Amino acid sequence: MESNKVGPDARQVSDDGPGCCGCILMGLSYFIVGIFFPFSLAMCIKIVQEYERAVIFRLGRVLPGGAKGPGMFFILPCLDDFKKVDLRTVANDVPPQEILTKDSVTVAVDAVIYSSIYDPTMSVINVENADASTRLLAATTLRNVLGTKNMSEILSDRDSIAHQMKALLDQATDPWGIRVERVEM
Repeated sequence: MESNKVGPDARQVSDDGPGCCGCILMGLSYFIVGIFFPFSLAMCIKIVQEYERAVIFRLGRVLPGGAKGPGMFFILPCLDDFKKVDLRTVANDVPPQEILTKDSVTVAVDAVIYSSIYDPTMSVINVENADASTRLLAATTLRNVLGTKNMSEILSDRDSIAHQMKALLDQATDPWGIRVERVEM
């Protein structure tokens, strides 16, 4: 019979707050902002547009509450870092791919992927460059999907192939906070 004992090797990670050093640094930062109040406003107040969100990192951790914006928000100098994320739909051009079809015909196919970020925090934390990653994933998916089709299927069933690609891309980019809206070949 096993018992759930907590020994010296069992560690519990707490995400409650910044810790003792973080609290001291935050207090010092608030103190400096207060001393240089009129001048510190230029460093502490940031603005994001209607179509943008800001993911704020304080001492390397994402602030609770998710992305901020649109509008004005407050950051602490020297402790906070923020990344702006554009939520508008982006058209990613997939360069022409030389594909060998199922019936051994070489075809050059290009595509356009329309995607947007629906969760800014996930797109910043889970992938380094969401736009480039989506474009590269679309190129490999295009090669993989068209490599299983005959030349006649590619010419006649472009819509069904585009829907299949959209489903595969949307499934793969969902953990990144990206939604694939449309695929055109």
